[in-house]
Amino acid sequence: HGLTGVRDGVELRLGRPGWVDAGPLAEDVARLQDQGATVVLVERGGTLLGAVAVRDELRPEAVEAVRRMRALGIDVAMLTGDNQRTAAMLGQQAGIGVVHAELRPEDKARLLPEIARGRRIAMVGDGVNDAPALATADVGIAMGAMGTDVAIETADVALMGEDLRHLPQNLAHARHARTIMLQNVGFSLLIIGTLIPLAAFGVLGLATVVVIHEAAEVLVILNAVRAARARTLPGLTAAPATSDRHHLTIEPAPEPDDPCCAPAPPMATPQDVATGPAPLDTDPGPAPAQSPNQSGCEDGCACCSAEPSAADRETQKHEGSHR
Repeated sequence: HGLTGVRDGVELRLGRPGWVDAGPLAEDVARLQDQGATVVLVERGGTLLGAVAVRDELRPEAVEAVRRMRALGIDVAMLTGDNQRTAAMLGQQAGIGVVHAELRPEDKARLLPEIARGRRIAMVGDGVNDAPALATADVGIAMGAMGTDVAIETADVALMGEDLRHLPQNLAHARHARTIMLQNVGFSLLIIGTLIPLAAFGVLGLATVVVIHEAAEVLVILNAVRAARARTLPGLTAAPATSDRHHLTIEPAPEPDDPCCAPAPPMATPQDVATGPAPLDTDPGPAPAQSPNQSGCEDGCACCSAEPSAADRETQKHEGSHR
């Protein structure tokens, strides 16, 4: 239903409507639920602080996956812990007619035998709440790329991918392999049941029986090879491989329009070239003014027109001292 905690001696609760009273937000909660959102209420010391709405977006391939499973003769139902309005909206978008909402993990496991009604049932899930139902179903299928460790360990089958269309694809492939297996068993029993009486009554010789038996084995092997061929369902295409490598094109910096605007190379001072440790200067005094030639600017440079010259800076300095 939600979470309960204590902070600074005050009880805090966070949970779904019904477990936490919506109070004055009842209409807003109903409106958000009608839009397919799951609402979580926050309460502090019995006072409702607010509501948080979270909406699950339907995966784009979900509609196609449900349609292909129906084409295989599989009835699809949705079991979720979301509220009835949200579940009904998502079920309608996905094309699922049977929707069971507001279920706890133990409710999902208890509901599976009622839905099965003597038929075999498979459960598809990816979260911790689906683990009991995955263990209860005849076949538990976990979406490996999106699933939790508990769901993957509990399930019988893990689909290592995020595309839901892999589910009907694998079911169709399993049915195809089962059909081929039954064909091989039936054909082998037919050959053996025919050759034994013919060989026992002397209708066929030993050499003929051996040749027919070996030829039948070759046919069985060739037919079994078809089961190893994956049959991709129409409209199911693998995503193209992508590379994390990025290609960069580095171009040289453009030359300045005015050659005098290029920065001048650094000039060494006597202190820079002196050997041995430099004495500690406790009173460095004012920094020496940098000449225009040292900064790369000369008279008439367009890029230096906005900058005051050394003479202008000296004049401004004297004016400031007189003030």
